[in-house]
Amino acid sequence: MNISIILAAGESTRMKSKLSKVLHRVSGKPILEYIIEASKGANVNKNIVIIGHHGQKVKEHFKDEPIIFKTQPIGEGIPYGTGFAVMQATEYIEDDSTVVILYGDTPLIRESTIENLFKYHKENNLDATVLTAVLDNPKDYGRIVRGENGNILKIVEEKDASEEIKKIKEINSGIYCFNGKLLKYALSKIDNNNAQNEYYITDVIEILKNEGYNVGAYIIEDANEIHGVNSRVQLAFCEKIMRDRINQYHMGNGVTIIDPDNTYIEAGVKIGKDSIIYPGVVLEGNTEIGEDCIIKGDTRIVNSTISSGVSIESSTIEDSFVGEDTKIGPYAHLRPNSHLGKNVKIGNFVEVKNSTIKDNSKASHLAYIGDADIGHNVNIGCGVIFVNYNGKEKFRTIVGDNAFIGSNSNLVAPLEVEAWGYIAAGSTVTKGVKEGELCIARAPQANIPGWVERKGLKK
Repeated sequence: MNISIILAAGESTRMKSKLSKVLHRVSGKPILEYIIEASKGANVNKNIVIIGHHGQKVKEHFKDEPIIFKTQPIGEGIPYGTGFAVMQATEYIEDDSTVVILYGDTPLIRESTIENLFKYHKENNLDATVLTAVLDNPKDYGRIVRGENGNILKIVEEKDASEEIKKIKEINSGIYCFNGKLLKYALSKIDNNNAQNEYYITDVIEILKNEGYNVGAYIIEDANEIHGVNSRVQLAFCEKIMRDRINQYHMGNGVTIIDPDNTYIEAGVKIGKDSIIYPGVVLEGNTEIGEDCIIKGDTRIVNSTISSGVSIESSTIEDSFVGEDTKIGPYAHLRPNSHLGKNVKIGNFVEVKNSTIKDNSKASHLAYIGDADIGHNVNIGCGVIFVNYNGKEKFRTIVGDNAFIGSNSNLVAPLEVEAWGYIAAGSTVTKGVKEGELCIARAPQANIPGWVERKGLKK
């Protein structure tokens, strides 16, 4: 059995936040979610998360995940440290298990790295394996001192290192793999007789090494993976790396991203091949973009499905569906629960909310469509307003196929305009329009000669 122990009990004081640092988001997902996903993807059978500060909020966020949460004691007089945190999980560790120690603030760790760590540990019959990295500037990190056979002799902290040891560029990442029985044994032997009065997991390594157990080290390929988040600066660093990964993934699958440095795509987004994403585009949440789409600058799409062949420019789309070959924008806004059919046109400064618009219909500019069901081949003119709210309740408007809504008309719900119904420009419509009728709902024009002179307005 493979077990992960994920340490997520830190207070995150350097974040200066009311939120646990592991719940801060990187590319749309909480930091801790990345570690849990990587662990599960690496065939870990049991995930144990050690929580402390803000622990209840962490549990609530992941309440639907098959995770064992263990709360670490906190407060004055409590001996902290990585070793103490791992001790909280000993009751869940089987003797014949393989245990990986991970950190809840390292969102860049990959499942392949965890898999390779397990593999290296098992294939080399090791009792403990340290995940290490080679850094050009290893300052402030513990150094890995190896013997002639490649096994670890010791881990020397920066403050204790000689000038010769400081030249070593291989460092301790703080991530480990252990035989379950030996991990529990060594944890029972460590103490907190040090300046910080804390229990350290590095002492476990030293104990096992001194007692003749096989301790090895596996070098990670990408040192960025072990980058932890303890400040907003480090959060931004991880955000940039993750954004690069996501953009490279999509480009590798046939998506053109014209300027990746100025394109924001969250982790859960899907994009079909041959779509083109322009600078300034933001794609968030569970958004899915079809093939052959063109998404131009200053467009934000959230939790929406965009079918193939769609063109969108400088618009906002939230929790909506857009059918094939539809054109949106510039400066359009699809609010939640908007459903557009095929070959629909939503043009300049058109707002749609909680409405269905079927194939081949269009609202080309300056309209508000709220709480409406629009049929096929409907033309909605400039300045049309669907009046859906009376101050207390909202009502729906139904517009049948092939209807024509003239410019600057107000459709006061509840209302139905049947198929082939025509609304004359400037009408305020309060009664239903039958099939094939022309509705003119405006005051008759009256021109009064000499009115300006009589009022003394003309000087």
